[in-house]
Amino acid sequence: MGFKALCLGLFCALFASHLYISLPDDIEEYWKVLLMLLKDENVQCCFALQGMCIERMGIIKYEELVSMLFRLDETQPVSDENVTVMDTEFSGVPVRVYLPKRKSDAPRRAVIYIHGGAFCFGSFKNAGFDSLNRWTANKLDSVVVGVDYRLAPQHHFPVQFEDCLAAVKFFLQDEILAKYGVDPTRICISGDSSGAGLAAGVTQQVCFIYTGFKHKIKIQALLYPSLQIIDSYLPSHQENEHGIILPRDLAIKLVSLYLTKDETFVEAMRRNEHMPQESRHLFQFVNWSTLLPEKYRKGYVYTEPILGKHNFSFPGLMDIRISPLLANDSLLQNLPPTYTYILTCQYDIVRDDGLMYVSRLQNVGVQVTHDHIENGIHAALSFMTPPLYLHVGLRIRDMYISWLDKNL
Repeated sequence: MGFKALCLGLFCALFASHLYISLPDDIEEYWKVLLMLLKDENVQCCFALQGMCIERMGIIKYEELVSMLFRLDETQPVSDENVTVMDTEFSGVPVRVYLPKRKSDAPRRAVIYIHGGAFCFGSFKNAGFDSLNRWTANKLDSVVVGVDYRLAPQHHFPVQFEDCLAAVKFFLQDEILAKYGVDPTRICISGDSSGAGLAAGVTQQVCFIYTGFKHKIKIQALLYPSLQIIDSYLPSHQENEHGIILPRDLAIKLVSLYLTKDETFVEAMRRNEHMPQESRHLFQFVNWSTLLPEKYRKGYVYTEPILGKHNFSFPGLMDIRISPLLANDSLLQNLPPTYTYILTCQYDIVRDDGLMYVSRLQNVGVQVTHDHIENGIHAALSFMTPPLYLHVGLRIRDMYISWLDKNL
């Protein structure tokens, strides 16, 4: 099962082993990270660096190859001595529910978790996400709901967002919360990477449009979030052009697949020439020259993207559901009244998205806890299970759980 995908993965890993891989000197567990980029058990990392070479050879499309490997990593809903695990559907959207087994005299808090994967890959069934959600349920004695959504390129925006919103709204119904023994005032929406972007967008919609549910969302937690697509040349994009796990060209390719199969859009986005003229007013919300702390600007000179060069009219280009950073101040002021948690990593192409969201939320009075991992990498939470794991992934997990425990 999956033999062909594995063989292709091994070939890709072998190919990469003959190339020079540059890693920052202060990366924690330097040699383990390097090994993970070459080791067959973790060929997904290798694909992030070299997988597009396989596509250029005409063997298989990159996204199809990686999707097959993600499916090899899927787990069954197996309960353990601490947590009952079940797969079900909320409004037709697949979810995995984790219910602590120990007795509770009071309703439990709950966490809704939306997985990352660049809108193209992944599932709550993947071992890393299953491990995180299982750990969360056990450590916090909380109900956890892992949400799946239809993936690109088979499904374009706004399908992914609508799936997540539908699942969240279903869960927030009084009768559903009562069914799972959840305290309706102690619910968190969280996610990582693109899943964190979906979580941020859903939280905005729930708090601003579906106001009947607003009081039920106490906090949101966003782990290395991807929050905008209108500027593809932020300082973090430039610093991590050849970054670990998610280099710039790959990130642009995958985000483009979320919107369209038009390959001219990919090239335009690489040159930061993909936005229409009428989007000019939105750049105030992602102007890194004013929103980034000084240490992250590092002498870069802000240049406004070239607007109106192409006539792309894809749904989503200027939509806050795909770019939560574009929400205006009045909308941001309606976010959960208690706290927002944002975690960013230094060696991460989407680092500046999270940093700018911290600034924007703080500017309108939203209480934000921000943790920055100086030697962190994108998708570190995916590497918490044997045979190879990263301590930075475990550290991020523990910081996330600790913050939830104190604030939810």
